[in-house]
Amino acid sequence: MQLKENCKYALLVPTSMGVRITPVNAQPVHTGGAFMMQATSAETNVASVAAYLGLPVKVLTAFVRGSPVSQIIRDNLRARGMDFEGPEVAQGGPWGYRHQFNIADSGFGSRGPRVWNDRAGEVGRTLNVKDFDLERIFGGEGVRIVHLSGLIGALSPETSAFCLEIARAAKKHGTKIAFDLNHRASFWKGREAELAAVFAEIAGVADILVGNEEDFQLCLGIQGPEAGGSGIAGKIDAFKGMIGNVRQAFPNAQVYATTLREVQDANRHLWGALMAHGDDWLEVEPRGITVLDRIGGGDGFVGGLLYAILRGWEPQKWIQFAWACGALATTLLTDYAQPADEDQVWGIWNGNARVQR
Repeated sequence: MQLKENCKYALLVPTSMGVRITPVNAQPVHTGGAFMMQATSAETNVASVAAYLGLPVKVLTAFVRGSPVSQIIRDNLRARGMDFEGPEVAQGGPWGYRHQFNIADSGFGSRGPRVWNDRAGEVGRTLNVKDFDLERIFGGEGVRIVHLSGLIGALSPETSAFCLEIARAAKKHGTKIAFDLNHRASFWKGREAELAAVFAEIAGVADILVGNEEDFQLCLGIQGPEAGGSGIAGKIDAFKGMIGNVRQAFPNAQVYATTLREVQDANRHLWGALMAHGDDWLEVEPRGITVLDRIGGGDGFVGGLLYAILRGWEPQKWIQFAWACGALATTLLTDYAQPADEDQVWGIWNGNARVQR
């Protein structure tokens, strides 16, 4: 894939930042006790792979002025090596704006994880193109890949318009567009026709298109995979058929990818992936992984995929590195992969968990 040269940023993500609170020791939320709090968003989860491995990353977001949670978020983004910009929005009193709260446990064994999203008054819903100089960002500073997520695309009418304008500016300036569909039924309720048009326009100009079977069906109206053999491995041909339908409907993209997951219990998954690039199919047959916390595994996959593309590797390495970054993310308590270096990721791909001294 030919990427734009002489850019200040390898990767740019628009996002709505918030915090996740998680009970310690893999306990369920309703039992209470001690909780860990961390800054998070799906889009910065993706960008973390590139940032930790030394590529320049920029985040477009919004902050609540004077909020201690906003300070936690800013400090966290700096610690991850990410530049950021965005307006500061006045809270407007106790019932005004705030950053989202994601309340989620990790699950354990036969008890699956549960997630409760508390997004009332979310400041990220106000993201507006008028608060950002897209000509400076894409034309002056330069961006090689912009990553758009369906979570931000569907968050509010303002963020839908924001994502459309970013996609248009990226296309104008030769920036590649990655689009992870990330369907959320609660975001789409009552806006189905409006969002279908927004997502179709972004998917129509995307260079890298990622989603699972529900994403492709519910966001883009693509027929899902037909029934296949037993287990996720037996359905790979069916998933190829689904991606073939996506390619026919949205032929602009050069890369189409999906993850394959079969949950055996909360801590044991079969994890695989499938990617179409040009006329080639590349796949990782589902392999067993041990899961500490599954949240962020899909984001880690996308982050690894984009990093591998940015590094200019051959396509076979794209899906391998992506798979391993997703597996890495599930071993961490943060929602995002924090690779120490490329060798650590390749060690996961190669199944080498021996101690390194």
